Amino acid sequence: MQQITSAHDIQRVVLAARREGKRIGVVPTMGYLHDGHASLMRAARAACDIVIATIFVNPLQFAPSEDFTRYPRDIERDRQIAEEAGCNILFTPTSEEMYPEGFKTTISVGGVSAPFEGIFRPTHFNGVATVVTKLFILTQPDKAFFGQKDYQQCLVVKKLVRDLAMPVEVVMCPTQRESDGLAMSSRNMYLSAEERSRATILYAALQAAQQFIMQGNRTRLSIEAVLRDVLLSVHDITIDYAAAADSEDLSQPDEFAPQQGIVLLVAARIGSTRLIDNLLVR
Repeated sequence: MQQITSAHDIQRVVLAARREGKRIGVVPTMGYLHDGHASLMRAARAACDIVIATIFVNPLQFAPSEDFTRYPRDIERDRQIAEEAGCNILFTPTSEEMYPEGFKTTISVGGVSAPFEGIFRPTHFNGVATVVTKLFILTQPDKAFFGQKDYQQCLVVKKLVRDLAMPVEVVMCPTQRESDGLAMSSRNMYLSAEERSRATILYAALQAAQQFIMQGNRTRLSIEAVLRDVLLSVHDITIDYAAAADSEDLSQPDEFAPQQGIVLLVAARIGSTRLIDNLLVR
């Protein structure tokens, strides 16, 4: 596996691969990799000739009060995981490489970025859209692989690609979970043992609401009440949102149609750690 740090070098390598007719898959990450990330790389390996994983803790998607400086980093561990997952190139640029002096361009995606995370982290998706656009320009992928755990982010990236006519297929891969259902996340390391035990309530709430829908209940507020009731069954939890929305555009009708896709979305703090999760109900 080759590690590249400069924008010029990654473009040179990608151009050579393109000339050879190679199909390129990219997996954008912020590092501190786990098996969720590795599953994306394995999916890219199965679909593409060259797999590029990017590791960049993007300062533009962190608000001043968020955890940019303490976000976990371990590049040697990441290298091993990426190589074992079949990655060919690890692109690890610095902030100075991605955002050189005088950088003033940002990208805003409307619509699906506004609710949920857009309310609680209002600058977040501008940072995501900006860095993803630059990474797509640098790596020129045929396919880009993202995890369903960040469901709203997937919709934002899909809209970005569609609106700007980028020649990239965005592939959303299933959420990878621990044996007790907790969605894999780099931020899980912040949890104490006791908090880690309580954090499984997010998936339990999603499953309860899913079952409620499968029994024929389609009223949004009643579905959201199930989510909240289960979440509040544990102590020391702060709910940012517990919502049911249309799975395509995140609209929130009073009543879901019988064949309408529904996504259940939760964001909550267990102690001081903010966790998100979701579940699709077809």
